[in-house]
Amino acid sequence: MKKIGVLTSGGDAPGMNAAIRAVVRACAYHKLDCIGIYRGYEGLIEGDFEPLDARSVKNIINRGGTFLKSARSKAFHTKEGRQKAFNNLKNNAIDALVVIGGDGTFTGALIFHGEFNFPVVGIPGTIDNDINGTDFTIGYDTALNTVVNAIDKIRDTAISHNRLFLVEVMGRDAGDIALNAGVGAGAEEILIPEQDMGRERLIASLKRSKASGKSSSIVVVAEGDQIGKNILGLAEYIREHLEEYECKVTVLGHIQRGGAPSCYDRVLASRLGVAAVDTLLNGEYNNMMGINHNQIVSVPLREVLRGGHKIDESLLRVADITSI
Repeated sequence: MKKIGVLTSGGDAPGMNAAIRAVVRACAYHKLDCIGIYRGYEGLIEGDFEPLDARSVKNIINRGGTFLKSARSKAFHTKEGRQKAFNNLKNNAIDALVVIGGDGTFTGALIFHGEFNFPVVGIPGTIDNDINGTDFTIGYDTALNTVVNAIDKIRDTAISHNRLFLVEVMGRDAGDIALNAGVGAGAEEILIPEQDMGRERLIASLKRSKASGKSSSIVVVAEGDQIGKNILGLAEYIREHLEEYECKVTVLGHIQRGGAPSCYDRVLASRLGVAAVDTLLNGEYNNMMGINHNQIVSVPLREVLRGGHKIDESLLRVADITSI
């Protein structure tokens, strides 16, 4: 093992730069060459490579996003595209690849390894925290704090005007952001894809809140929740059945992806980046580095992609109790 490539793929997440930095500096520590690959798998196919050393990654640990850029790659879905990517790696004498991203990134890595037996190690970087085999993903903690901070500001207006706010957060297939941010921000209700609350039950809950003396409410809605066709349709339904509330909608959108990573995400990214290089030097690959009970673990990519994401049932109970 003399030269390792590193790339970021899929949606950006705060802490990706910290993970790149850790990989590059771990390579420098072990006297390995490190090659940065721009624009994910697309850059891998196009040969968009740049040598990186310890000084190349200075002053990036505090920056959100990814300086290596990220992109979707239709070409990598084809055997011809993956063959070109493999040829570029061999022509540049790259011995292994560290990929930072989510499910889509790891699916591509698993296929690539299967076709060419090329050493690949994954690092989970996604704000959704929906990766099997790790308690937390890089970017999740920062996104949570961004959402809670935004909801705190929205609540000031809700209280001032006796309003009901529906706040949509990211989470097409997983409700971790909605559930944890909802508990942390004191939301009255939390709507997630994993649990179909139903519109009638939501209305009944909001009526109980009103009867108990609440003059304003916050409902956190994961974008993948199926209670309505979309959050605007849900707001219209609430207006029709709860005339006593002035119902407003806020979609937080991509502000959840941006911003400086939290201390936790910086530390997690650094630990996973160093571990990725260590595991390659130990001759282990086709795996993902994760964290379980604060211990770094190595999980086979096939197992990562096989397992379904599960929501924390105990936290659902906490949400129900504390929103009374």
